Amino acid sequence: MEYELTILSQAMSEAGREALRLASAGFETFTKADQSPVTSADLAVNRILQDRLSTAFPEDGWLSEETTDNDTRLSRKRVWIVDPIDGTRSFVRGLPEFCLSVALVENGVPTVAAIFNPATGEFFSAIRGRGLRVERLSDSDQPGFTSSERPVALVNPWELRVGRFEGLQDHLHCRPIGSIAYALALVAAGQADAAITLAGGNEWDVAAGVLLVEESGGRATTAAGHPVTFNRPDPRLPGTLAVGSDLPAPVRTRLMQHGLAAASHPL
Repeated sequence: MEYELTILSQAMSEAGREALRLASAGFETFTKADQSPVTSADLAVNRILQDRLSTAFPEDGWLSEETTDNDTRLSRKRVWIVDPIDGTRSFVRGLPEFCLSVALVENGVPTVAAIFNPATGEFFSAIRGRGLRVERLSDSDQPGFTSSERPVALVNPWELRVGRFEGLQDHLHCRPIGSIAYALALVAAGQADAAITLAGGNEWDVAAGVLLVEESGGRATTAAGHPVTFNRPDPRLPGTLAVGSDLPAPVRTRLMQHGLAAASHPL
């Protein structure tokens, strides 16, 4: 799997440079049918990743937020699951809380994963069974995420605004962040203690982050605490909960209780 990770790293580095170039030169923004934004940068990054990975691994399947889905992937043993830019709203606003997120999934289980924040240069990667790797792919002077308040859970900004984390803030600090993939990478790296979303999501949002968290010694599940499997016919997911390996047991238990209760009473 080192070869797969090498090709993936090269592709993500190239795609990340293109995202930053467009962030500086200008890009178009569109609204998708679900009212979420997509930019010409999302599409350009998707093209680069698909071209590089599909050329290197032509027998593998493909599932991406920015590629029309079809059921061909369901018959493939290996599938690349891709979010070209997770945190598009942050990208549009010029905030360094977006990332490229890619996982190679085999028989429903992530085996290779990488998350790259081009704005900060942070590159988080893992091969199943070989631990987490954190490095920098650029000399960006943009600092990465830090929090002086610990323990800290990274949460969806909208969910925080509407009060979905009431009852948790006596136990840990809830800090909004614009990308669940980046949040999972930060938990894996020990820069945050937990990440939680309650309003659902899709496989491409979390496939890479789940492996990163697991390889760091943490735990990643659905919000209700169930294992996450990938390359399913319907890629939608019922929320995500990730906890780092150093989170105190009482706080971990409270988070799991909150996720389970929220999953039982969706908005």
